[in-house]
Amino acid sequence: MLTPRRPAPPDTNTQADDLRRVMQRLFRGFGALASDSTPCGKPLSMAHAHALMVLLGQGQLTQQALGAELCIDKSNVARLCAKLVDAGHVEQRPNAADGRSRLVSLTPRGAHLAREVDAASRAKFAALLSNLPAGQRGEVIRGLQHLVDAIDPVAARGAA
Repeated sequence: MLTPRRPAPPDTNTQADDLRRVMQRLFRGFGALASDSTPCGKPLSMAHAHALMVLLGQGQLTQQALGAELCIDKSNVARLCAKLVDAGHVEQRPNAADGRSRLVSLTPRGAHLAREVDAASRAKFAALLSNLPAGQRGEVIRGLQHLVDAIDPVAARGAA
C-alpha cells in the first residue's frame, strides 16, 4: 500500500527571489526611486516629504526621534535636518531637557507644505486603492502590514 506523498515545501530561495522581484517592481512603479520628487508629485525628496509628514503628525521631535521614525542614521538625519532648515521648512533649537539633543519643529511655511504633501499623498493612495478590487483591498493592506512586521526584526539585526 502506498502512502500519500506530502507536497514538497515551497523553495524558499525561489520565494525570496519572487518577493524581491515584486518589491523592486513596487518601488520602481510607485516612483520611490526618484530623487527629485515624491510619488505623489511634489518636488521634494522622499526623505524630505516624510520628515514633513512625521513632524506634522507628531509635532516637535528630537533629531534622534525623527531619525528613528524615518529609519535613517544619525548623520543622515542631521544632513536632512540641515536641508529642511535651509529650505525654511523646519527650525531647530537645543533641547532644554538635556542640552545635547536638538529639537526639530515645522515652521509655518513647513507646516503649509506638509499639509500639501499629506493631501497629495492621500489622493495618490486613494487612487491606488481604487484600482484594487473592492473585495481584496483589506487583504492587500493586511499583507503589507505582515511585510512591514517582518521588516522590523530584519532591520534591527542590520543595525546591531
